[in-house]
Amino acid sequence: MKRFASTILYTLLLSAIVCACSDDLDIKQDYRFSVETLPLPKSLQKGETVALEFSIVREGHYEGTAYKFRYFQSEGTGTLTDSKGKSIPMNRFQPIASDDFVLIYTNMAEEQAQLDFVFEDNFGKRMEYTLTFTGKRTDEGLK
Repeated sequence: MKRFASTILYTLLLSAIVCACSDDLDIKQDYRFSVETLPLPKSLQKGETVALEFSIVREGHYEGTAYKFRYFQSEGTGTLTDSKGKSIPMNRFQPIASDDFVLIYTNMAEEQAQLDFVFEDNFGKRMEYTLTFTGKRTDEGLK
């Protein structure tokens, strides 16, 4: 009887261990992120160009995370290009190759220009970022 009881006890213990083990590993892949730029001028003249140096700051690092962005020009007019001079269309997601990247903005507005960016990762986390430039008036326009 003692042998029978120990067999049942070992069977129950083995069953508990097998049930407690799982092949599903929980690996966190979708981390929060934020976007930063280097300091930018507060105002731009019509025709003036500025480099927008962006950095994606990750809360954690998972190699499989991919980022993309799109932008809208909600005020003013201007053009946005990548660092190679390729024009970036509004309201179309563009892939981001590196956590640090540069976009070139040329202001064509007299008054104020506002760019609204939406950054998104491949897990659906998104972040909005707004840049506003006021217009610079020259003395030539006052004469």
